[in-house]
Amino acid sequence: MTEGYGTPQNGNPITTTTAGAPAPSDEQSLSVGRDGPIVLHDIYLIEKMAQFNRERVPERVVHAKGAGAYGVFRTTNDVSEYTCADVFQPGRETPMLARFSTVAGEQGSPDTWRDPRGFALKFYTRDGNYDLVGNNTPVFFMRDPQKFQDFIRSQKRDPRTGLRDNTMQWDYWSLSPESAHQVTWLMGDRGIPRTWRNMDGFSSHTYMWVNAAGRRVWVKYHFLTDQGNEFLTQDEADALAGEDADHHRRDLYAAIDRGEYPSWTLKVQVMPLEEAADYRFNPFDLTKVWPHGDYPLIEVGRMTLNRVPEDFFIHVEQAAFEPSNLVPGVGPSPDKMLLARMFSYADTHRYRIGVNYNELPPNRPQVPVRSYSKDGRMRFYPPETGAVYHPNSYGGPDAAVQEGTDPASWTVHAGEIVREAYTAHRDDDDFVQPRALIRDVLDDAARDRLVSNIAGHIGAVTDDKVAERALEYWRKIDRETGDRVADALRGG
Repeated sequence: MTEGYGTPQNGNPITTTTAGAPAPSDEQSLSVGRDGPIVLHDIYLIEKMAQFNRERVPERVVHAKGAGAYGVFRTTNDVSEYTCADVFQPGRETPMLARFSTVAGEQGSPDTWRDPRGFALKFYTRDGNYDLVGNNTPVFFMRDPQKFQDFIRSQKRDPRTGLRDNTMQWDYWSLSPESAHQVTWLMGDRGIPRTWRNMDGFSSHTYMWVNAAGRRVWVKYHFLTDQGNEFLTQDEADALAGEDADHHRRDLYAAIDRGEYPSWTLKVQVMPLEEAADYRFNPFDLTKVWPHGDYPLIEVGRMTLNRVPEDFFIHVEQAAFEPSNLVPGVGPSPDKMLLARMFSYADTHRYRIGVNYNELPPNRPQVPVRSYSKDGRMRFYPPETGAVYHPNSYGGPDAAVQEGTDPASWTVHAGEIVREAYTAHRDDDDFVQPRALIRDVLDDAARDRLVSNIAGHIGAVTDDKVAERALEYWRKIDRETGDRVADALRGG
């Protein structure tokens, strides 16, 4: 397509603009004479400068510094008695993406600061994306989301000085006794893993699993490193922070490039649904672990990371993990932190990378997407629905019963949360009140105008079946009105 422009003498391909046209020069701006001012219509220069000015998206408020890799999850054990989730069925192999990170540090912060590590996973299942967003610790600093924003700010930089501040951290921790379990993990050996490959990952939250028969259980996930747990001493970590701030990122990618693919074995703890109510502590409390003596680990499968993304920004910075990405067979628990994160994560992605973030390569499901969502900035894929509304008469998709992902499956202390209509009362009929409006409130002139307005509107309907259904709709509201509308449409 660019033969007319020749090829560079070194035989390299031709540089293009972002629209694909051949670029006039990689090195010289267009100017008025050799020494004159540059001109505004040097479109390639303007494009490069404008793109450069906008090439950063906001970094994550939490978990800003990290890296990720693609791989596969293989289910090695039969846990179908607990869940019907496709990803966890015997022998299933599911492509996936993992991202590891620190919690409090910014983009350029050292990998080896003492901090919890994020352990975020996206499984591209046959039923859509399933995200598991956890840490390298089985607990967290708090149990109520009302405190989360304050906690994160206490771990960030002092707004007066721009410096990390131990006083802020310990002020918060010491005033929040529920933080004690997580702080103990953080101050111990697991607070600074030697590499991401040498740390475990946990769901931390409790989730619900639902099997094909509808039986529900509570579960906790444990991804146990097959490389062995290893840690850095504080002195080693401090030295590495100065020598190689990207130590963990470099180690992950170097290991994969060498063919030493890191892997983790997934095991779960399973609690029967009915045991939660009178267990000796609240099993949904994010500051607590379930003793293995009460609920032993059950092997599920193994995840292996084997591919470095070809572009860090596209596949890691734009990767969007969210606990609200659930699939049939998996649901949430009454854990308040989890329920709040189900809103917060998706909302921050909409702000940070745009409302259509699920169309980006790392987030795009590997199954057909038939959503009635439409438009918004940077929309690329049309909705595969035929129509843009529901219900419709043109074969548009209908929602399926998704056992375990709907609030109707959640058991909470206040009772069952359900997705059902109001409790029926004597006059719970959709047509009673509009019928009364026509018969008892409108006068004859108003009823005439109503019929005329309806007939004019339905007269523009181009689908005979829809028009007939609209007439039946009005007959159910008021037989006389419906018949008058039909007569008006016939020209009577």
